[in-house]
Order: sequence, then structure tokens, then C-alpha cells
Amino acid sequence: MTVTGSSGQDVAGTTGTGTGGTVCPTGTIGTAGPTGTTSTTSTTGTTGTTAAGPPVLYGREAELAAVSQLLSPAQGPLGAERVVCVAGGPGEGRSVLLARAARDFPGAAYVVGAPGRQVPWSGARALLAALAPSGAAGSRAARLARGPEGIAAALASLLPEGGRVLLCLDDFPLWDAHSRAAFTAHWRAPGRRGPVRADWLVASAPGRPLPVAAGAPLVRLPRLTRAGARALLEAVSGGRSCPAVAERLLDEAAGHPGVLAETVLRLPSGVLDGTVAPRGRLVDDGVLARVYAGLLGALPADGRRLLRVVAAACAPAEATGPAPGAPYRTEAGTALARARALRVPTEALDGLVAAGLLDRRGDTLVFPDPFLGRAAGAATGEDRGDRSPAGRPADRPATPPASPAPSASSVSSAPSAPHERHRADRLGPPPVVRARSGAARGRALLTRGFAALASGPVMDAHEAFTQAAKVLRDREPAEAADARFLAMEAAWAAGDVGACLAALDLAPAVRGTERAFAEGLRAALTVRPDQARTPLSRVVAVGSVRDEPRLLLRAGSAALVLGDVTAAARLHGRALVRARAEQRASLLPRILEHLAYAELRAGRYARAGHAAGEGLRAARATGQLNSAAHQHAVLALVASVTGDGPSVAEHAERALAIGRPHGLAQAVTLAEWALARAELGGGLAAQAAARLAPLVRPGPHGGHFALRMLAVPCFVEAAVASGRAAEARAATEEYALWAGCGLDRPAPAQLARCRALLAPRGEETGRWFGEALRRHEDGGNDFERARTLFAYGTWLRRRRRPGEARGPLRDALVTFERAAAEGWARQARAELRATGAAGGRPAEPSALAGLTPQQQRIARLVADGATNQEIAARLSLSPRTVDHHLRGVYARLQIRSRVELSALMAGAEAEARA
Repeated sequence: MTVTGSSGQDVAGTTGTGTGGTVCPTGTIGTAGPTGTTSTTSTTGTTGTTAAGPPVLYGREAELAAVSQLLSPAQGPLGAERVVCVAGGPGEGRSVLLARAARDFPGAAYVVGAPGRQVPWSGARALLAALAPSGAAGSRAARLARGPEGIAAALASLLPEGGRVLLCLDDFPLWDAHSRAAFTAHWRAPGRRGPVRADWLVASAPGRPLPVAAGAPLVRLPRLTRAGARALLEAVSGGRSCPAVAERLLDEAAGHPGVLAETVLRLPSGVLDGTVAPRGRLVDDGVLARVYAGLLGALPADGRRLLRVVAAACAPAEATGPAPGAPYRTEAGTALARARALRVPTEALDGLVAAGLLDRRGDTLVFPDPFLGRAAGAATGEDRGDRSPAGRPADRPATPPASPAPSASSVSSAPSAPHERHRADRLGPPPVVRARSGAARGRALLTRGFAALASGPVMDAHEAFTQAAKVLRDREPAEAADARFLAMEAAWAAGDVGACLAALDLAPAVRGTERAFAEGLRAALTVRPDQARTPLSRVVAVGSVRDEPRLLLRAGSAALVLGDVTAAARLHGRALVRARAEQRASLLPRILEHLAYAELRAGRYARAGHAAGEGLRAARATGQLNSAAHQHAVLALVASVTGDGPSVAEHAERALAIGRPHGLAQAVTLAEWALARAELGGGLAAQAAARLAPLVRPGPHGGHFALRMLAVPCFVEAAVASGRAAEARAATEEYALWAGCGLDRPAPAQLARCRALLAPRGEETGRWFGEALRRHEDGGNDFERARTLFAYGTWLRRRRRPGEARGPLRDALVTFERAAAEGWARQARAELRATGAAGGRPAEPSALAGLTPQQQRIARLVADGATNQEIAARLSLSPRTVDHHLRGVYARLQIRSRVELSALMAGAEAEARA
């Protein structure tokens, strides 16, 4: 904790906390006490002389006058406390302004700096210690200072009655939380009065919130005018800067007092007086890194790293960088992709934006202060040792030389003779430089891959990751292995089995769960389930005892491949909890995508819809367009079960709009499957079969390889209902081979249902339905069991066995209603009504609006008394097609005869007339 008297403390550019420009830019040193009782020594650090005197501000006359006016005796009655806020960035003179305001204040004034460490109540104790440096009074006051009433009591016990006191709190947001809360509550207490009038001047850097009283005035320190900056330059340089160098300094410093003062102190005297030509910029990154060191050092580690990544993405290609004051910006997707490639958590972005250190303008990230962007991008002590053994900056000599020695970079960039230049061109950079440039190129490819994987064509991402793995293979083997897994993920999304297998060909050095995961996936992709089960089970077991989100996500994926959807949902649920706890927002869309898919496979559609809805919001927030497409596809599938036709169409359309141009075969297959299920649930079996046929077809033009077999039962049901039995039989035989692999628990039961639908004789059909229901007991998917019960009950009713049909149909209806599968429940009610059972809700006339235009035309003609032959002739259709549409009308309206249809049409016409 730094406690100073009215002179305060400010070190221009050497501490990184800032200055507004003082006569003594390297610092002032004082002791705690009221104004007038503290002696101050100012050291210029350039001439070696010392001088006593007050802190001097340059170009801050307006801000100082504003503070003086707000604190003038005429601004309030005696005893009414006032709070004035001051906001100034690193090196902009915030601390010096407080010191000057304290010196000019007519009463006693005290300045207290930020705590060195976060000890509860350390800030309150420091202020009270400044008011009572010794004695029992200070100890008693410190014991009183607990909460707002304690602060008031402690101040009353220490300050003279009837006087005016100014209390200046510097860097207040960096104080301990207990003191901040107590002082804030004290300031916010309405109409606080007492025997002592205490005014407060509270300072903070921009972006650090000041939780003070509502309506408290704020004095913001802007950049210096040209005249103010020139006066500061004259004072700091002692008038030794030549005019050309001075103008260039003023241009490059852009009115920033701390940057200007630090640059002058770091410049060799020959450059400053114009006798030596400067090389490069005068305001270099080293200057900015030192001026902004305090602000950057106060950030959390993840925020500091992310700020550096964003700054690197903003940095232009040319060596000299942007012009002073030029916008420092980059695309948000590019910066976040680079951060993920470097394993930098991106969750700190919201905090940086809220703090005002970054602006998010649409899809662009901008540094409001370009100097901060350059400082963040400069190397710091985290990246390299930046101090010499003596403790001074390693890039700053103890005594400026008369003329600068040529740097290594200047020698290497300008060979002394043509043959030297030819030799450098021929030999290239040294091996270390080559290795570093290769790693940088590999990481740049990773960045490109992440950007495409998030929002572009996924095979572009696959190619970028593949190239990154090749570049990084010998330099960074761990990153190369990650790149290969990412390439596999991109190829999986695209449905390219060959590319997946190529990406999983890892280097022999890769061991552990990564090797097991790769071997298991390779075996599964080449249809060797027995060889896939052991390594993938090992990955699941390791993930079950680890809480790292990436390991849990990999273990959940392995469980999905094995068909253990219960373990997959559990592991992805744990990954979601950990990612939220660690605030890893960039991982949430991917985890929720896998979780929603696991819930779909388990038949828990309400949970799947919840996970996909949350995943869609997370994908939009983090700019992951491809993940959003997958979430839309899952939501379309959920809506196809609930019978919400408009939602199916909307989500499927959005998934296809992204998935088709980006090559997302998995999302496209899910969306098309959702549309087909909605059509099948609406009685449009022929249309559903036509849509599903390409999805279950093998080859490059078929559906996604991981979803193709899962869609076969739905295709068989639609194909049988629409007269495509031969295609259904061929698909069933292939499905039988896949079901025998044991990678999908409901598959044996669904296979038996397919065989029942295709059975040529009634006895065989009944036997297969019985086998299906028996196998469903171990299948773990209640929705698929309900579909089998519904198909069985429908078959029994059509065999004129209504009494036997009612039991399966009622069981199916209960399950459909429990799963909120209204589309299927509607069909089950219609079948129950056809058996003569009670409990099926009759259709309302408004249900006619849900018919297709063709169905409505046929229904109207039926209501007029036309036969199927007459309707066929009237509409140029075959009688069989008319019969098919009529069955769809009956199913949709939950009726079973032409008489009911005529009555329903008559009711609709009566409602229309009314």
C-alpha cells in the first residue's frame, strides 16, 4: 500500500501508472500527512539536480479548474459530503492531478494509493493510518471501520469538528473488496451529514468501474493539446530537443503525456538533439510496454493473454506499424480463432469489452486506445526476461551513449557488401529463426482452420489443419496431433470417411488416450467393431474420472461411437458444467451440440431441444455459424416429433442454408431427416420416402456415414406405406448387418419392426412385432418402442382385430403424450377411434387448415358425395393416389369414415358463414 501526502506520487513512464506531465517526470517522494506538513523532493533524472516544489501539470488547466470548482466551499452546506470521480489512463496524469488538487485544497488533504495486495480492510486501515499516523486514536478508528456506519464513526473520531477535509483515493477499483464496499455504501447513504465535511476525490483508470454515489460528477482526462504537449516536452527535455525531432515526437506521442515523457527519457542524447539520425519509430513498443505495464499487469492472466492475441491479429504486416492514432482493429472471428489455436481461453473477451479495453463493433474488435493495442502486442516479462541483473530495464542503458551502436537487426538487414547479401539470400535465416518461422506458419494455418471450422466450408478447415499438422510435426508434435484431430473433426462434419482416416494417421510418438481414441475411431470407420470397442472404452473410462472439458468431450464422443448414449449424455453434461465453471464460452456450442445429439439418440427429445436451443444461443454469441446450423437441424428433428410443422420447416431451412454451401453433410442429413419425419407424421409417406431414399443410399452422394443407418427404419416405414417395398427390403438387409455390430442399442428392435412391416404373411408379421417389442425392453429408447407399438396396433386394427389393437395403441399414445410428440399422438388417437375405443379427442373444424392443398380438394369432393373414381377423373389422378391422400386426411383429422369427414366439412363451412 502506498500512502502519500498532498504531493502524491507519480513516476512518468517508469512505473507504468501514468503522469500528466510534471517538472519532475521521474517521480516525487513524500510521506503521509496533511497538506503543508509534508516535504517533497523531485528528481528530474536527466540533469541530476533536485528541486523542491509542487507538482506541475501541463495542458490540464480545464480539468484542474473543474475539480476545484466541484470542490469549492460554495458547492454545498457544511457537513454534506461530496464525491468527484477522475478517470485517466496509464500515463495521463491521474495521480498528479490528485496530488495537485490536494495541494490547492484550502483545508487538510490526504492522498492514498492502491493496495499492494488484497488484504481485507487494508484500504480502510491505510486511510485511517494517514489521518492518525500514530497513537491509540488510529487503532480505535481502525477497529471502528467496518461497514458504512463504521467508516462514518471512524472519520468523526479522527477529523477535527467543523473543518473541511479532502480525501483522495487513487486507483480505487484496485482496493480490497471489503473497503470498496464499505466506502461505496458510505457515499451512497442519502443526505449524509456530520460534524466534519469530508470531500472525496476518487480516481480510476478508464474501464475500471467506479461504484460510487449515483450522479457523482466525472472528470475525464483527455489527450493533451499540441500546446500542452509542447510545454511538457520542453520541460522534460530541458529544451534540448531539436525542432525536427520535437515535431516528430509530438506527432508520434499523439498528445499522450506519459508516452511523450518516457520516450524522451529513453532517447539517446544524440537523437534528441538531432546529431544522430533516428532509426525507426521514436515511440517504440518498449516505451508503450512500460507506460501500460501497470494496466496490463492488473488484468487477469487470461485477459492479458487474450488481449495480446487480439493485438497480434490487429498488427499490420509492415514493420513500422500503424500511423499514430490509427485504428487498431481486426475481425473478431479471426482473433478468436487465433486464440483457440494458441489455447488461449476466449471467455475473457466479454470482460475486456465491458472494461472498455476493447470495443466490439459488429464483427470487428477495435482497441479504443491504439497505444494499448501496441503495448499489449509487445513482448512482456511473461514472454522473456525483460530486466538486467541490476534490475533496470534490459533495453535501456544506464547512461545514454553519445551515439547509438548499430543494432543486430540493422546489421543483418543491411549487409556491408553485395557478396554478403548474396550469401544471406542463399543460406536463408539461421536454423532457430527457420524453426520459429515454421511454427508461426503452422499456427497461422491453425488460425485459418479454426475460422473455417467455425463459420466456413469445413473441407477448407480440414485442408488448413492437415497442412498445419505437417508443418508442426517436427517442431511442435503436441500441436500437430491436435491439428490432426481437428482435421478429422472437420472431415467428420463433411461426411468424408477417407479424409477422417487420413487425419487419424498419427505420429508414433502420440500415446495414451489420444492414441486409443484414434485407433478406436479408425476401427469403427472401417467397420471393425470388435477392434474399436476396447480402445474407445478405455477413452470413456479415462474421461469418466477426469474433469477437463476437452477430455470429457472426447470421452463423450467415444461413447457415442460405441452407442452408449447414456454415458455420452452423462459425460457431455459434466463437460458442460466444467466449461461453464471455467467460463470457456467458446467450447459451449460444441459441447451442447454433442449433448443434444446424445439426447436425440436416447429418444429424450425434450432434453435434446433444450440443449440445442442453448447451444444455438451460445453459437450465435461466439460467432460459430456451423455449430448453429447443427443446432438448427437438431431443433428441426425435435419439432418433427412434437408435430410442429412450421418449426420443422423454419429450422430445417436455416440448417440447410448454412450446411449446403459449407459442406456440412451431418447437419444437412439431420435437417432432411427432420423434414421427412414431419411428412411421414402428416400422412405424406410417398414424399417422405422420396426424401429419405438418397439419405440411406451408400456412396458419396448419400447421407452422412454416421447417420445413414440410423435413418433406415424411418425410410422402411415410409417406403412400405408408399409401395416401394423392394427398396425397403434392400435397405433392411444392409441395416441387419449394421445392427449386428452392436453399436446402437435400439437397432435390433428396429430391425425386427422393419421385418414385420415387410413380412408377406400375417403370422410372420405378428411374430416379428412380438420380437421387436421383446428387444425394446433392452433398447433404452421409449420413443422407438412407442413407434413399434403404434405400428403393431395399426396392423392389428387393419386385420380387423380391434380389441387386440387397443392395448398397444393406448400404450403408444401414453408414451407419445409423455414425450410431447403431438404429431404421433394425434395419429395414435385416430387409430384408437377407428377401433371404437373412447379417449381419442375428436378433430375440430379448424384442423382442416392443416391439410395440404391437394388433401383439401379431395376432402371437399368427398364431402360433396364423389367416389374415389370420380375424384380421380376430376383431378387427373389415379384412384390409388386418391385413396392414399384420403388415408392421410383421415389420419390428420383423426376420423375414420366419409360420414365424419362430411360432418367436419359442414362444420367448417358453418363457422366460415358465422
